Amino acid sequence: MPDRDEHRMPLGAIEGDITTELAGLMQRDLVFVARFLGESQHLMQSHFQQFILRELAAAGFTDETHPMIQAFADRHAILLRDFVFAGVSLSRQLRIEELEWLTGDTMIRVDIWDQLGSHIDTAKRQFRTQLPGLPAMLEAWKAPSGDNQ
Repeated sequence: MPDRDEHRMPLGAIEGDITTELAGLMQRDLVFVARFLGESQHLMQSHFQQFILRELAAAGFTDETHPMIQAFADRHAILLRDFVFAGVSLSRQLRIEELEWLTGDTMIRVDIWDQLGSHIDTAKRQFRTQLPGLPAMLEAWKAPSGDNQ
């Protein structure tokens, strides 16, 4: 029977400079994507709401027969909108060197490195503020009492 410690994941070097490691991977792993915002999102969502309601009405489902049909259409319109915009975003990616060439901005990597470091520090601070409440939450993750051998 394997030792229980054999199944634990190694934590690795926690104090390493993760920001610098991520910056080193930017050339390969960082992409910039197109993203529709604001009125474009509203316009696409409205289009799908109307489309869904027309299709449902043609199939015999109306607000007279199904009073909550508008909420159904609203929810599904958001899903369809997000599907469309995610597909466009994935098909229009730029690598960092392409963006640097297009913009002529040689400081993009430094700016991203600064932002990564700041957001990593913020995430760590946020986790630390939650530590007092974690013991109760972690009770559900304890090994069953019969397995503590």
